[in-house]
Amino acid sequence: MKTRYLILILAVLAICIQSSAQTASSLFLRSDSLQVKEIVSEQANMYKLVGHHGPAVENSHMALRIYFNDSGAIDLYSKSGRGMELLKYKWYPTPAQQEETGAGCDEYMVGKTVGFGGIALWDGEKEVKLKATRGRTARVGDTSKGSYAELIAYGVPYKDDTVDVSIRVDVYVKNRTAQVTATELSGKKVQFLTGINYHEGETVVTGESYAYVWGVHPANVSEDPKPVGAGIRFNPKKFESVTKTENMVRLVSLPASSVTTKLTGASTKEAELNTAKRFGAYMSGK
Repeated sequence: MKTRYLILILAVLAICIQSSAQTASSLFLRSDSLQVKEIVSEQANMYKLVGHHGPAVENSHMALRIYFNDSGAIDLYSKSGRGMELLKYKWYPTPAQQEETGAGCDEYMVGKTVGFGGIALWDGEKEVKLKATRGRTARVGDTSKGSYAELIAYGVPYKDDTVDVSIRVDVYVKNRTAQVTATELSGKKVQFLTGINYHEGETVVTGESYAYVWGVHPANVSEDPKPVGAGIRFNPKKFESVTKTENMVRLVSLPASSVTTKLTGASTKEAELNTAKRFGAYMSGK
């Protein structure tokens, strides 16, 4: 009897901790749905085998996942800002859960781009996807300041050489932004490509050290798409170009072994940055 009570108490405590947490991470294989801290694979593309298609992390206002394939893409899950949802819904709440509990939704469509702050390489003329010839490693975990998700591509062909590239997303307690760090693990200098994608009809704004988009993405997972915002902040001294292409605001770094950017996601589901005007003011600092 005491053991049963102890299990019940621990279960209640776990629920309380999760509900009060401000960051979380998730990584699991769809075959068993067991949460793990690391997946090491010689198979470079496990997009369909890993839960939510790759390692994921969240703060109160958004969740981000890194696709476990060559794309280097990061995808956005929009939330209301009320609490943690990643471990509960595993990225895909039902329409009923969205309606009844205010759960978030995958409103963002990455397409064939790096999505929301994802990472590729630039060879001086064109984008180079992170095609891993020696496998990938996915990791998630907690830090003293929050939680992180990471995906490493080994043996990426680049300019007559191969490089190992890490994409790491950190989220922090009491902070709605996320930091993306792209690193060439041996210290070689490369040009990183990042940015934010957009679709027809969306508002697209660029500034000296930021860019953001706001609008409705094409129907994908969501049955009733709502406007979402995606913003990126960067150090202009670290990037050689900021270009608006036909489907994204593309940032190309100067040669470096590592670069960082900061991401902010927003949605009409939340009470704070729930309009284009509010989100634009937040991103521009006005």
